[in-house]
Amino acid sequence: MKLSVLGSGSSGNCVVFGSEKLGYWMMDAGLSAKQITQRLNSIGVAPERIKGIFITHEHKDHIGGLKVFLKKHPVPVYVSALTHEYLCNHLKLEAQWSVFEPGQVFTVGSFSVEAIRIPHDATDPVGYIFTHEYVKFAVMTDLGYVSESLAKRLEGVEMLYLESNYDVRLLELDTKRPWSIKQRISSRHGHLSNEQAIQLVTHLRSHGMHKLVFGHLSSDCNTPECIIQLMQEMPPGIEYEISSQAEPTQWLEVPEPIPTAPVKWEQPSLF
Repeated sequence: MKLSVLGSGSSGNCVVFGSEKLGYWMMDAGLSAKQITQRLNSIGVAPERIKGIFITHEHKDHIGGLKVFLKKHPVPVYVSALTHEYLCNHLKLEAQWSVFEPGQVFTVGSFSVEAIRIPHDATDPVGYIFTHEYVKFAVMTDLGYVSESLAKRLEGVEMLYLESNYDVRLLELDTKRPWSIKQRISSRHGHLSNEQAIQLVTHLRSHGMHKLVFGHLSSDCNTPECIIQLMQEMPPGIEYEISSQAEPTQWLEVPEPIPTAPVKWEQPSLF
């Protein structure tokens, strides 16, 4: 089982995961269809081999290339009920819909899939936990904060793709965004800061997570160096990658479980 982030950021988000044996799926299609095709080919996956697409929410940077991609590659699209309604009624998207309710656990191919509602200013945003045999990984992007219940539900994942959108100091210093936009970004229905992401990582590290991909970095209010500095302050034990908007990550293998002693979760403060 392996995963690659084809691109991540405010200009478009797309993740591909699977294996030669199991087949390949995508998470979101926010890049252009042309870019999705080129980047899939660059990591050795023909777009014809994509078996389905999971949608987190309806914002353009997550579904911008979906319509065109589906015209050439009409695969099933897995989406929450309210997001499905929005995509059909407002964007007039047509697809082979597979609709679920957040909180539902369902089977796709050889995967068990759990869709979890997350806090973000979209119609019905979700994150996903995927389980295949004894390995488990999760995709959590575009969430304003991490609740205690979400942290608890993520315990036991071996690998996590996690939003780490902004550095608090850089957001405060940013001169391009008005104060109202800064408030929206840092609100409980906005995006996750580096500090909030690291607190969740610290917690999940004590519950067996040992591989991590950071995503959705702001081009103005974050840098890979900010994240690297925070990770250097943590105890060793987590292999991590920082995805970018410009190019796909290397293939990252989803690791096998490593037993660890649990640590109590402490609810993070907003600031």
